[in-house]
Amino acid sequence: MKLYKVNTPLDGLAGLKQNYRTDAMSGFLVFLLAMPLSLGIAKASDFPAVMGLLTAMIGGLIVSFFSGSFLTIKGPAAGLIVIVAGSVSELGQGNNTQGWHLALGAIVVAGILQILFGVLKFGKLSDFFPFSAVEGMLAAIGIIIISKQLHILLGVNPVNEAGTPLVEPFELIAALPSTFMHANKVSAIIGLISLSIVLFYPSLKLPFTKKIPAALVVLLVAIPLGIVLNLKAENPKGLVHFDKGLFDILAINVSFAGVSSIGTFIKYVIMFALVGSLEALLTNKAIDSLDPYGRKSDMNKDLIALGIGNIIAGMLGGLPMISEVARSSNNVNNGARTRWANFFHGVFIMVFLTLATVFSDLIPGAALSALLIGVGIKLASPRLFGHVSHVGKEQLAIFMVTILVTLATDLLVGIFAGIIVKLIIELFEGAKLKYMFRNNFSVQQVSEGKRVVKVDNCAVFTNVITLKQTLEKIPEKEEITIDFSGARVIDHTSLCVLKQFQEQYELKEGRVEVTGIDYHARLGHDETSTLILK
Repeated sequence: MKLYKVNTPLDGLAGLKQNYRTDAMSGFLVFLLAMPLSLGIAKASDFPAVMGLLTAMIGGLIVSFFSGSFLTIKGPAAGLIVIVAGSVSELGQGNNTQGWHLALGAIVVAGILQILFGVLKFGKLSDFFPFSAVEGMLAAIGIIIISKQLHILLGVNPVNEAGTPLVEPFELIAALPSTFMHANKVSAIIGLISLSIVLFYPSLKLPFTKKIPAALVVLLVAIPLGIVLNLKAENPKGLVHFDKGLFDILAINVSFAGVSSIGTFIKYVIMFALVGSLEALLTNKAIDSLDPYGRKSDMNKDLIALGIGNIIAGMLGGLPMISEVARSSNNVNNGARTRWANFFHGVFIMVFLTLATVFSDLIPGAALSALLIGVGIKLASPRLFGHVSHVGKEQLAIFMVTILVTLATDLLVGIFAGIIVKLIIELFEGAKLKYMFRNNFSVQQVSEGKRVVKVDNCAVFTNVITLKQTLEKIPEKEEITIDFSGARVIDHTSLCVLKQFQEQYELKEGRVEVTGIDYHARLGHDETSTLILK
């Protein structure tokens, strides 16, 4: 059982007065990580690099006041690179400058949709998506990031025979041997050294490695290395160029002319709103589990906050933002106590933005690509494939279908392909279609302080929200028995939700016992592997 600290920090201005030292320090350390990542994400998304910093600044200075979470950091996310770059390319029809302005229109409309999600209390819908499909979507994003950034790291812009830049993942992967043969030596040296730092620096058992992020070390090495190796002459396009500072970029850049391509425009609005919201909610859940004070995010309030941030960022030219997991977990590890840490991170980003032009043509693009490849490796880690296989072969099938369809088409089609495969598998496992979308859960009070939750026919991802609502209505500090003896199928997603509920309920001096699973066979080797009736 995880023990939480007592004396929960105050919120609002009282929280600032109480915790400004620790939150300001954490905000500064997060800034050191967020600054290069925000630049790299913007550049990889075919946005002006400086706009990544603009998004991070808005996420800190503005969104922190509306946020429903306490310790998450808002800013541009690597997980949305694929969608953002796709929107720039498709809406701009090859003209990236025009495509940037048109993509902003989709971001603004998606922000309005996110506010609507929050008002309608859609925060709970994050539980609906099958865990293996979500993991597959994130792994596919990681593979796409790696496939594109490896070329940039080696100083090559891959093109087809007609001279058109390659954008499809399978084409980019197939072009890697040619890129290795024609790599720009200077960019490759800087990129490979930077990637080595990304991969091996965190494993050093030195006191300062916990406080100084690998991203900052990469810049401290790559910038002087670029100067010494004369990267500006060898590969001038391999440098990040800032032609504008803070006061130059505070202008309305959005265009809604992309509505003329209504089908494409709607597709990207849905992807920005759906994938961005899902990633943000999953991050909130992960950071809540790390919060040393045991606080829980208001998911709906946080969706509204993200919507507000995305409307402002989209109007001014920034990327879509989410609650970003690497920066948020770093924030927790730095000892942050309140949402003011996110605010201070935004303050330091703003200060850097005012000086951004000083750094023009100093930061090697290969170094930023190395940082993004590191993110991609985490998203598509070989360990993840092994973990999913450990949970069950049917989960691996859902996971792999989601990855392959995403790589072949796009994220929206990929996630829904995973959901369809999940539905088909559960029908074969014995779930009845008419019970998959209804309430199969009943609560009986057997005595004072003791209740039995009976599960009939199936507990699967399509009715898991109802299961969670049923459990959350039970008062605290009681003894709960969850009886699965009448269930034909209890899937992985439902068991994950149940495990989370059990951990949280028992922290509040309650007790949860699961019975009836002796009648079931487990389809994997994990405690959350799907159970089917023998």
